[in-house]
Amino acid sequence: MPADPDCLFCKIVSGELPATLIDQDERTITFMDINPATKGHALVIPRTHAPDLLAVDEGDLAACMAAAQRVAKKARERLGADGVNLLNSCGAAAWQTVFHFHVHVVPRYEDDPLELPWTPKPGDEAEIKAAAEALTA
Repeated sequence: MPADPDCLFCKIVSGELPATLIDQDERTITFMDINPATKGHALVIPRTHAPDLLAVDEGDLAACMAAAQRVAKKARERLGADGVNLLNSCGAAAWQTVFHFHVHVVPRYEDDPLELPWTPKPGDEAEIKAAAEALTA
């Protein structure tokens, strides 16, 4: 998909907008989030525009995940992170605000204040089974 002239991340890829780059390869660019959730919060994007997870090229998706893994390892080794969240929002209802596929690499620290809005709790077994059947049909 060609670059979107109105896309903030396409402008970062082209160099039109500045970003603090920390990793890049032929398919991806990784840069620091300017609104970080924790110390070291970075974004991994494909160089090629795709609005979301449903549209991203499979090769670009694989490259983004490999880049996310590289950054996650560095966060543990160099920033002393105790863990890492990888997050993707697909669609406005899922809190996507920039419509260029991206993965958040969020280092986690035992004492960080970040709280995600989802709190795991046991689900309804019948509902889980019904959803699984619909997804495998």
